[in-house]
Amino acid sequence: MIQSSESTNNVNGIVLHKALPDNGHGTICLIPTRPEPKLRQRRPESKATGLPAVANSFQYAIREAGIVRGTLPLLQLNQKDGFDCPGCAWPDPDGKRSAFDFCENGAKAVAHESDSRRITADFFAQYSVAELSTYSDYWLEQQGRLTQPMVLRAGAAHYEPIQWDEAFGMIATSLNSQQSPDEASFYTSGKAVNEAAFAYQLFARQFGTNNLPDCSNMCHESSGSALTNTLGFGKGTVTLEDLENAELIFVVGQNPGTNHPRQLTALQHAKRKGAKIIAVNPLPETGLISFMNPQEVLGMLGVATKLADLFLQVKINGDVPLFKGILKTLVERDDVQPGAAINWDFVHQYTTNMDDLRNSVRQAPWEDLERLSGISREQMSVVADWVCKTERIVICWCLGVTQHQNGAGNVQELVNLLLLRGAIGMPAAGACCVRGHSNVQGDRTMGVWERAAPEFLDQLRDAFQFEPPRHHGLDAQRTAKAMHNGKIKTFISLGGNFLMALSDTQFTAEALQRVALTVRIGTKLNRADLVTGKQALLLPCLGRTEIDFRLIDNVVHEQFTSTENSMGVVQWSRGRFTPASSYLLGETEIVCRIAAAALGPQASVDWQAWGQNYDHIRAGIAKVIPGCAHYNQDVRKPGGFYLPNPPRQRIFPTATGKALFTANALPERKLEPNQLLLTTIRSHDQFNTTIYGLHDRYRGIHNARRVVLVNVADLRQLGLISQQKVDVTSHFDGQTRTAYQFTVVEYPIPPGCAAMYYPEANVLAPIDATDTVSNCPAFKSMVITLAANQA
Repeated sequence: MIQSSESTNNVNGIVLHKALPDNGHGTICLIPTRPEPKLRQRRPESKATGLPAVANSFQYAIREAGIVRGTLPLLQLNQKDGFDCPGCAWPDPDGKRSAFDFCENGAKAVAHESDSRRITADFFAQYSVAELSTYSDYWLEQQGRLTQPMVLRAGAAHYEPIQWDEAFGMIATSLNSQQSPDEASFYTSGKAVNEAAFAYQLFARQFGTNNLPDCSNMCHESSGSALTNTLGFGKGTVTLEDLENAELIFVVGQNPGTNHPRQLTALQHAKRKGAKIIAVNPLPETGLISFMNPQEVLGMLGVATKLADLFLQVKINGDVPLFKGILKTLVERDDVQPGAAINWDFVHQYTTNMDDLRNSVRQAPWEDLERLSGISREQMSVVADWVCKTERIVICWCLGVTQHQNGAGNVQELVNLLLLRGAIGMPAAGACCVRGHSNVQGDRTMGVWERAAPEFLDQLRDAFQFEPPRHHGLDAQRTAKAMHNGKIKTFISLGGNFLMALSDTQFTAEALQRVALTVRIGTKLNRADLVTGKQALLLPCLGRTEIDFRLIDNVVHEQFTSTENSMGVVQWSRGRFTPASSYLLGETEIVCRIAAAALGPQASVDWQAWGQNYDHIRAGIAKVIPGCAHYNQDVRKPGGFYLPNPPRQRIFPTATGKALFTANALPERKLEPNQLLLTTIRSHDQFNTTIYGLHDRYRGIHNARRVVLVNVADLRQLGLISQQKVDVTSHFDGQTRTAYQFTVVEYPIPPGCAAMYYPEANVLAPIDATDTVSNCPAFKSMVITLAANQA
């Protein structure tokens, strides 16, 4: 049995995380030992954005970067001649764009990158890695931009400076001393640009491995698996124009007001054209209740547009029973009057497996559908009424749908509804898989995937004259397990925070400490730089806002990069501002120089030339990636270009050439007395693992992140009161993991459910609790118990 992920030692009023083994760098803490400010709870806000969001954006930008560096980059953000937002992957309008085409979290992401504070060698001389680990993740991010490459040598307590060439040589030595290429792992964050991602995966495969885990493995892998299975294509099918012209929009398992605020503008446009919007979520999210558009005078004055016509407050992981109930209603109606609820022309021409779907929904008992979803049959019938009146249906979803042990099944049930109505491959209809990080979809397009298709590997072989490895590599979860078993010797991270992003934080930390060399390429310090292998390199890179240039023969040659948004548009991104340090290199150049050092003369690519001129990389992309034959030319077009998307033309590249209906089992999770089902959530002051502040303004939670949101009836049942300190224990397959001294608060979440902030709750998520199809960690459905803290 795994017992207690945190110890009960108390320091300064905060319980210490179970100490990690000292691998030569001192005793490292996984949670801070310094207390947070006192929690304040207010009523959740009823309206999103507007003047408060604008004020918050500029206040944060000025505090982080100063008036000039904090505000001027915002004028270039998401502009056709500017740089792509380093935050979320929401698309930009194809036509004319506002001069202020950014949201609060985008402004925070830019300010975070434009930070005027600097971390130099003196900082690392002052603080040991062990001492730094006692500070919060927020404090670490607040120390400023990294300015020069640093190394943590074997047995050392402090990072120290290292020259770039020595760092590259150190990586090459580690890689080439391995017994097998598969003892290396190349992780990618969704922030990495297309040029860096393409070069990175090509380098890994020329080195001889498909160990290419990425952040998709931990978020939308379930979406990609489900969409590939049902539509033959792993991306969403809609454009921004489709969303704005839809007549019925579902927003499922998503909080756009915090995570994708610009989506609210698209929903507002659709609403003004007469669309109905249905929000499906365990928590009431302010952004879907009403929206004050900060681009409009009335929005700035506090006048809001009501967005959601219907809020279906499902229980955690209640999506399959809810949508199966809607489908059951449609099938029953069509049995009485054929054609009344099902688009049979579409079904016969473009789909297969319809009988399995109908049998599945007919056999599902109404009492189970209502009990498991938390939604009444009458409410499902209302939704079915709306569905029957149109085929212009868009279903949007995010991680509340995907991060379950049946995440792929959840997505497939949403697709079933679209197929039943023929709402695929027509204007104003389709599947809207809302990606998180800005280029997470682009990284996968560029080949960052541990299970690349044989056709892709053939293209690499023919274009670059080498034989790529054909066996599947390791995804993020399997990489952590391989590291824990001592099978990975070198771990390179292209951005990101692998430690805090993955489940089972204690397990992942122990895994990282068993690696010979860990390398992270990034802009700021995070906890993954403190929980390292026996040796570690910290390689600072340019941010999106900064000029990436070369001085050749006294002439400045400026580079640009490119990204792909959630709707398959590839566009360029060009920084305009002075780099934070003269030592910094672009992440693309860093990748190319590592490849040059590691592969040496056997490389079939001139990596040095690629690192100096990204046009060479884009020429390589043109040889391999479908739809990119004229990449260098097309990416320079204002607004970029769309990649091919076969389902938009009702072309389904499945084995049968047709879209597939699926029969998805009801997720039955039987809770014992006093157990709750826990989901993780993000606060309004964070983006993924990056913490911008300690407030969750829309939900009314201030100054704290170690919080558990619980229904008032459950608090009474458990004998707890709001703002009491509790210990949280998760239960999985006979194992328990405990996180100590969290504060429980009353919140309008369904009975039997609870919520905690990510990544603080990750310590409770078992490494083996994953989606059965995609292996995505099940952050959104953990069985827990609460107990009054006795400290």
